[in-house]
Amino acid sequence: MERNTGMWQLLRRQSIRWLALLALVEFALLSCAVALAAHLRYLGNAGGLADFMPWLWPRAALFALALMIGMAALGLYQQHLRESWFGLAARQLVGFAIGLAGLLVVYYLLPDAAIGRGVLAIALLLGFLLVQGWRLLFARLIDIDLLKRRVLVLGAGEQAAAIPQRMRRRSDRRGFLVLGYVRMGEEAVRVAAEDVLEVEGSLRGYAESLQVNEIVVGPDDRRCGLPMRELLDCKQAGIAVSTLASFFERERGLVNLALVEPSWLVFSEGFDTSPLRHAVKRVFDITVALLVFALTWPFMLLVALAIVLESGLRAPILYRQPRVGEHGAVFDVIKFRSMRTDAERDGVARWATRGDTRITRVGRLIRRTRLDELPQLWNVLRGDMSIIGPRPERPEFVADLARQIRYYNLRHAVKPGLAGWAQLRYPYGASVEDAEQKLKYDLFYVKNHNLLLDIIILVQTVEVVLFGRGAR
Repeated sequence: MERNTGMWQLLRRQSIRWLALLALVEFALLSCAVALAAHLRYLGNAGGLADFMPWLWPRAALFALALMIGMAALGLYQQHLRESWFGLAARQLVGFAIGLAGLLVVYYLLPDAAIGRGVLAIALLLGFLLVQGWRLLFARLIDIDLLKRRVLVLGAGEQAAAIPQRMRRRSDRRGFLVLGYVRMGEEAVRVAAEDVLEVEGSLRGYAESLQVNEIVVGPDDRRCGLPMRELLDCKQAGIAVSTLASFFERERGLVNLALVEPSWLVFSEGFDTSPLRHAVKRVFDITVALLVFALTWPFMLLVALAIVLESGLRAPILYRQPRVGEHGAVFDVIKFRSMRTDAERDGVARWATRGDTRITRVGRLIRRTRLDELPQLWNVLRGDMSIIGPRPERPEFVADLARQIRYYNLRHAVKPGLAGWAQLRYPYGASVEDAEQKLKYDLFYVKNHNLLLDIIILVQTVEVVLFGRGAR
């Protein structure tokens, strides 16, 4: 079995437990929608209902699972999803459409699994309404302070101020409630004055009086003297103790470079490079690559034909470009050509920018739909890349970025990927500043990657493709 340290860390997060509750209830509601639809469809027809009842729940479970995969593909199980009610309803509608398409394929291959057109139509309508109602209730439920993890922060300076500065939105704070900040030593206070607390008595007694669930340690200067004995006493009393860097990693899904020291990277959990993890990831890569190729080869032929029609028979369809891979090894990435053949005639590497005039008309379309990336499936099958991982950059950019951004080369600890955590959480980057922001998410993936996270990223990448987020 693959080492599950990172997976269990993921499941221990309060926000993930909320998402698990959301998914479990929706699975139950969608399954019940099928049962209720059957009773409505066969109302007054006891014989028809009796014929339908055998294998009702397995078929209902298949219905629920298909629709939930469709919703997941539209990002409806993201931890920090920020949408209006109309936006959520639109996503859910498209997610149901994707799930329905999958169901129809399954019903074609396995006719005995079908629930009939009448039951299916009613179940879709009931399921949509039930899920909408539950999500409205859930949105109110997770905002109740009594159900949130109660956090006390040791520190009130620049580092501690990153919490109110970087997690201002309500969606960022769904899993926790900051009770206040305790000034450490002589640090300058950078949080709101009304949020600064004075510890009365022992730290453990004070924390217990406030019903604290977690103490986050984030002073500007650790030399001010952390109360280690008192923190140990709190930990023995069942109060979790974590660093500010670990808190950000858990709650925001990134590694905050401003808070990270080499010792934290060395001693914190993660960075699974075991042979078993490599083997599991390789099997996952090959399986998904072959499946995606089987589903997309007709589109690849159409893209090749479109490039020929636009640029002529003598113009290349594919192009190769050096990229930096695992452990800094350079390989040639393969893509459909989306720029003019003279895009870099002077030999100078340039970022792609919004409205880039070097991009062809066909190139603009295939970049927006990510079809230009499909030939990289060959890179995956060869072992140069993975399905999931940090996006590979050109050696010229890597050399420059490594000089300007600390820890940049850590992203090369794993194979680059077709899709990645940074692509889900941050738009297309075309500058050093963008690269630094994306690195925060890349390092989170490098540190916490496991099969579950790979599957989550793969499913949510469908949303990126459908809505064209980050394309240039």
